[in-house]
Amino acid sequence: MSALALLFVGAAAALYWYTRTDSLTFPQQIAELRFVGSPACSGCHQTEAKLWQASQHRHAMDHATEQSVRGDFNEAVYEYAGTRSRFFRHDKKFLVETDGPDGKLATFEVKYTFGVDPLQQYLIEFLDGRIQALSIAWDTRSREQGGQRWFHLYPDAAVTSSDPLHWTKPNQNWNFMCAECHSTGVHKNYDASKNQFATTFAEISVGCEACHGAGSRHVAWARSRSKVSGPDHELLVRFDERSGITWSVDGGTLKPVRSAPAPARRKEVETCGRCHARRGQLSEDWTPGRSLSETHAVSLLDRQRFHADGQMRDDEETYNYAPFRQSKMFAKGVTCSDCHDPHSAALKAPGDGVCAQCHASAKYESAAHRHHAEVSQPLSCASCHMPERRYMVVDRRHDHGFRIPRPDLSMQTGAPNACNDCHRDKQAAWAARQIETWFGPRRQGYQTHARAFHAAWNEEATAQALLAALAAAGDVPSIVRASALAQLPAPDADLIRRGLSDPDPLVRLGALDGLEGMEGDQLWTLGSAQLSDSVRGVRVRAAELLASVPSARQPAGDRDRFARAAAEFVAAQKLNADRPDARTALGSFFARQANARDAENEYLAAIRLDPSFAAAAINLADLYRQLGRENDGERVLRGALLGSAQDASLHHALGLTLVRQKRNEAALDELRQAAVLDAGQARYAYVYAIGLYSAGRRDDALTILREGLRAHPNNRDMLSAAIHLSREKGDVAAALDYARQMQRLLPQDRSLGDLIKELEK
Repeated sequence: MSALALLFVGAAAALYWYTRTDSLTFPQQIAELRFVGSPACSGCHQTEAKLWQASQHRHAMDHATEQSVRGDFNEAVYEYAGTRSRFFRHDKKFLVETDGPDGKLATFEVKYTFGVDPLQQYLIEFLDGRIQALSIAWDTRSREQGGQRWFHLYPDAAVTSSDPLHWTKPNQNWNFMCAECHSTGVHKNYDASKNQFATTFAEISVGCEACHGAGSRHVAWARSRSKVSGPDHELLVRFDERSGITWSVDGGTLKPVRSAPAPARRKEVETCGRCHARRGQLSEDWTPGRSLSETHAVSLLDRQRFHADGQMRDDEETYNYAPFRQSKMFAKGVTCSDCHDPHSAALKAPGDGVCAQCHASAKYESAAHRHHAEVSQPLSCASCHMPERRYMVVDRRHDHGFRIPRPDLSMQTGAPNACNDCHRDKQAAWAARQIETWFGPRRQGYQTHARAFHAAWNEEATAQALLAALAAAGDVPSIVRASALAQLPAPDADLIRRGLSDPDPLVRLGALDGLEGMEGDQLWTLGSAQLSDSVRGVRVRAAELLASVPSARQPAGDRDRFARAAAEFVAAQKLNADRPDARTALGSFFARQANARDAENEYLAAIRLDPSFAAAAINLADLYRQLGRENDGERVLRGALLGSAQDASLHHALGLTLVRQKRNEAALDELRQAAVLDAGQARYAYVYAIGLYSAGRRDDALTILREGLRAHPNNRDMLSAAIHLSREKGDVAAALDYARQMQRLLPQDRSLGDLIKELEK
């Protein structure tokens, strides 16, 4: 049945309930749990339905009609990367002529609208059930704001049909990337054998049941005469954690105080997080209010998506869940609906009024607090405590970390700060001095993790100790503790044990990540208990991690638990079998279990889905290496490079393959290209330098090491190599400098102390 047909069925069912309530009996209706559509809710919940009707959730996705389409389809033209796209209408259809999968101009029908403010995208359906999001979007803002125009979502690139970001490629696929959060009751229904989709949804937009869950039992209860049920009225979740809760202002400090402690798990935050978090889907069996980690893999804090202090990066959509989980607001019990109306999603009060619900205006709106009385346009609370970042060119979003401005941390870590967001002509040091003048020298704020993550991401000697302190701290946000555990340079068994018993599944997941790379028996001893964890996401991660332990080395009593968790891991990857990363993850799982045939099949499937997906080619080549098939590995890597010539990881892997084949000149060329293409990867420079040294080119190797150490001054591999090569060359002064630098990273290493004494003679 099509998604549209399901929508009509839901509406018809709602009408039946409203007109035939006299014939319903409650016990007959509770047997089946199904989606009924928002019209079935609006009869009793008219106020909420009216608010929802005007919300962006209501318009998250719609059929392309005169009422829903906001863009200019009156022969409008937009030029990008050598393609002249035309937007027009014909026979009441909305059409676009643009470059298709083969790069040639073709005409496509717009079937759906996607979003409404500040931009609207358009979806195009293909014969195989694939629905793709066009990368040319309509700016729905007013002309005065710079809107009412077509624009490309990647304006600074030149995305053509050969690029992974092209609108026809997997990264712009609605069925996987978008559907779950823009519609209700989505089932992807991907057929891997045919490489086709038959995706359905119960409601085209984000309806009532997207947050409250399938509502048939509740509607049946509401229409029954007896009203016999438990206290939950047959709802899947009651968002009652704010029931009876008030916020008051402490008379002494003027700080807000919650009338009761917050519950450990916030059903509301976890429910909103399903779509307002950076996460991957493990299962479609989602139930509102449960831990998000039950059905989704939530991204922790890493250098790709976050600054060291936890702020969102401009170019990465991290959404609001992770920043909010870092905030003092979350720690004190604030939930999404303290500030946002849950049905309209609008703020509960305009401007600073939403903050003044809890924060005393007398304290926080005073000149003594704001220090910007002379500014012509008064600053808002959000200006300093929720700095904006821009996504999708025009979509400005507030960081929900609710942090105090810390220009001093900008000086130390490079993270942005709200002061210099406005004072762009000034340095962070100037802003830090000004802040100190106003508020004094000790302004730590609630988020205290910037130095630890900065140290870890820059391989500093203090990283282990700083991350360990974060992981052990009881007053640090759990998402930060989880991220610290995951990034410990060296596993700490005691910390990991504590993390694995933490009540928050995110921390348990971080602890499992911290076990990565640990060997055999110790790995099983520490991680195997999570095979029967109460949260599916933890069990799935445990199975993935423990797959490398052969069944013969698994205690007999644990084998069934592993088998069940492994089946959940496999099911999660098969749910996403349309994605090359899921097929690659499954291939790696099979490879860890010494199942070479299935591993090879999964890697090949990933490459067929996306020939540019480097990880699949690299892992397959490594599998062939283990099987003694180096020539096949080389063939796979060269094939991947045909479409991804600028991918440093492919050149690096090919270089290593050629080294093993003793084709040294060709290998050095590939290793050099990797080091040049991605200077951010210290490993590439180090391996290239070692290759040069092995070829008798010591001076060239030292040059590469010196250049690499300028970018990565704390990289121990490069420092160790630089010490050895400098000594061999007779450059004692250089060797001594490198040794002292290494000693700062490893102060307890006695052999380094002995070496320095020897060099100082």
